[in-house]
Amino acid sequence: MTTLHDILIRQIATTGPITLADYMTQCLLHPEHGYYTTRDPLGSAGDFTTAPEISQMFGELIGLCLAQTWLDQGAPRAFTLAEIGPGRGTLMADILRATRAVPGFHAAADLHLIEASPTLRKAQADRLTDHTPTWHDSITTLPEAPLLLVANEFFDALPIRQFTRDDKGWRETMVAVQDTTLIAGLSDPAPIEMLDHRLDDTEPGQIVETCAPAAPITAEISRRIATYGGTALIFDYGDWHSRGDTFQALRNHHPVDPFATPGAADLTAHVDFEALALAATGVTHSAMTTQGVFLERLGITARAQTLATSLTGTALESHIQAHRRLTHPQEMGSLFKTLALVPTGAPLPPGYDQ
Repeated sequence: MTTLHDILIRQIATTGPITLADYMTQCLLHPEHGYYTTRDPLGSAGDFTTAPEISQMFGELIGLCLAQTWLDQGAPRAFTLAEIGPGRGTLMADILRATRAVPGFHAAADLHLIEASPTLRKAQADRLTDHTPTWHDSITTLPEAPLLLVANEFFDALPIRQFTRDDKGWRETMVAVQDTTLIAGLSDPAPIEMLDHRLDDTEPGQIVETCAPAAPITAEISRRIATYGGTALIFDYGDWHSRGDTFQALRNHHPVDPFATPGAADLTAHVDFEALALAATGVTHSAMTTQGVFLERLGITARAQTLATSLTGTALESHIQAHRRLTHPQEMGSLFKTLALVPTGAPLPPGYDQ
């Protein structure tokens, strides 16, 4: 049991079952006992590993992609370079290292990080000691300026609601208490207006997930890009259309019961890229592309071969495995997708197509 478990038991006993979104919010962001507010979750000592932690190649290629986009849009003399959900700062450090030879890019860049976790803010500050980032709690406080933004495994951690179709409407997944145990159950069936459009492509018993915070965040990013220029590069696991139960918990790199130890496990759900594209008004979005295809288009294999020339033994084996993990269809290559946003009429960033 965790302290947050006891808090949630008391809350639910007093006010009744809570939605999955409310449960995720408490588990991830509770000010004293939330998963992201109390720990560094990354790496071998944490609960999961992201692409930037697997290999420097991921961030290097994204950095060069951003730099080329900056050049394609006229190389504005001042722009916001931002990451939302920047983890330990590894991705941004690799982006900055890869772009330091691009004339004028660093001089024009104003670095901003959107991060809710005090623990991770400290890790980012330690990783980016040669730079002076500004931290934000929300995307809304970024400067009004051209924006080059990266979001890697950010949207999957936003709270979701989950609905099961019923003959009489939809039944929402709710978190309740049985004795002293947190359990998932279903509400009584009811019509859900926001899911009317899903009646045509679902049948009774099928599950649909929605993520309320994703749309306004995407809309705000899009507003800035439409107004001032720039791009947003989004990477996450998911697909074009939400269907099925994708709610999951990870602890020590293994799936666990998401209700067993609230606040001590990472909670995520697959991203609905179609919903992000629909929320991106006033801009052009790319076709959704698998991460493996995107990285291969940018030349990751050639980069991997260059780096391999100076490696031997276990270091070389780890490097080869990192390349495979990032790109292979049975690893992250197909599970992870990417989507780019640009101003209407602007060329798409390298690696993307319509």
